[in-house]
Amino acid sequence: MKNTCQICGCDSTKSEVISATIVRPVVVAVIKKSFPHWNSKGYICRDDLHKFRKEYMQKLMIDEKGELSHLEKDVLEKLTEHESISANIEKDFDTNLTFGEKLSDKIASFGGSWKFIITFFLIILFWIAVNSYFLVAKSFDPFPFILLNLVLSCLAAIQAPIIMMSQNRQESRDRNRAELDYKINLKSEFELRQLHQKVDHLLVQQWERMTEIQEIQLELMEELRKEK
Repeated sequence: MKNTCQICGCDSTKSEVISATIVRPVVVAVIKKSFPHWNSKGYICRDDLHKFRKEYMQKLMIDEKGELSHLEKDVLEKLTEHESISANIEKDFDTNLTFGEKLSDKIASFGGSWKFIITFFLIILFWIAVNSYFLVAKSFDPFPFILLNLVLSCLAAIQAPIIMMSQNRQESRDRNRAELDYKINLKSEFELRQLHQKVDHLLVQQWERMTEIQEIQLELMEELRKEK
């Protein structure tokens, strides 16, 4: 027997068709706005169910947060399509770095280490010692070491923007990580809310079935009593 979707009219041979009884009341209310003749005893295809679930979730998010941002729309799309949001930010970010960006990260990492500080301090001591004791007569940079000051100034002028470039990329990486965390948290929040609604819906259905079974048992007992 072919089951036909009440929305688009397709049957089970063309698309996956499921019973309308499993559709939650909040989604049913959205469906009835467009299809007033919706019957909870009929059937609906999975594509249409995803569409109305997305419409319901979008309305819910708009009521709570106002106008949706691009990020929230992306979460909503992933949620309705049951797609994963989690990703390896570090791997994706590092693969897109250019040679200059990788070089600046290495320079910034070396410039902020004790190895750089100790090496640079030894170079300065060597420079001063050479010009003060070993080359007193013909020193290439006599006291007050003007050439050394020039070298230090040039090094600081070059090192500062390189470190800033590396920090800007770190901020971009942190921003991407924060956006991903927000997406995952938002998706988890709405999935938990959907899960609670599904459990409530199943409990109501189970209670209704138990009530029907109890009514049937009472009718059978009444018939048996009359027969006796």
